[in-house]
Amino acid sequence: MVYMDFINRLNELINEGNSLKATAEDDGYMGFIVVDSSWFKAWQAKSQQCLKELLEEDSYYLKSFNDHVSDVYESHVVNGIKLLESIRDEAQVGRILAKKASKVLEPIDNLGNIFNKFHRVAKQLRSRHSERPTLDITDEYDVQDLLHSIMHLHFDDIRAEEWTPSYAGGGSRVDFILKNEKIVVEVKRSRKSMKAKDLGEQLIIDIQRYKVHPDCKTLLCFVYDPEGYIANPRGIENDLNNKTDNMPVHVFIRPE
Repeated sequence: MVYMDFINRLNELINEGNSLKATAEDDGYMGFIVVDSSWFKAWQAKSQQCLKELLEEDSYYLKSFNDHVSDVYESHVVNGIKLLESIRDEAQVGRILAKKASKVLEPIDNLGNIFNKFHRVAKQLRSRHSERPTLDITDEYDVQDLLHSIMHLHFDDIRAEEWTPSYAGGGSRVDFILKNEKIVVEVKRSRKSMKAKDLGEQLIIDIQRYKVHPDCKTLLCFVYDPEGYIANPRGIENDLNNKTDNMPVHVFIRPE
């Protein structure tokens, strides 16, 4: 199991936890609010197994889950959901990396690591010796140029700007195709006029278009938002990640 599998599994456990929470009722005896006992035990076991597989044994999150999600009370389910959401959110911005993923990174994990550190690289480029000329990331083309250079650290065959099949009466260009890995990388640069709703609609159209692209088995969308124009970036990511039946989609809005 590697990075994106980690995120997907956490989302499944969070959703299951929310469904479990909906079973809460008064126990009719001591006045405690409890959830379905057999369901809770199954969810607890799956969550613990997931975290044991993916986190270090001394992880604060693993210890917290074991300590605070130990009984059938509704409050314990709420604690578990919050912990799983925190782990997912930390992982999405690169502060947690599954221990198995850290040993042998898959192509998607390498790209995720690039996206997470892209802003750091962009800032470093501004600090050159003797004020020599540098690359200022002012528009989408600048983002593409810098990203293309960094991607060469991990990928040999990077193809830029190929036409995609027409969707809803028009075609567009793919920013990057990793031919061997069957991955398409779509790049966007936020701007003041771009609202979260606009970005979401653009990405939904992109997802539908790439579903029929012969070299796209996985779509990664990198949105560079250094000014923080996009409200609730984690919400957009969670809404759009893996929303197709046969093409995994991973959205990265960075920096945090």
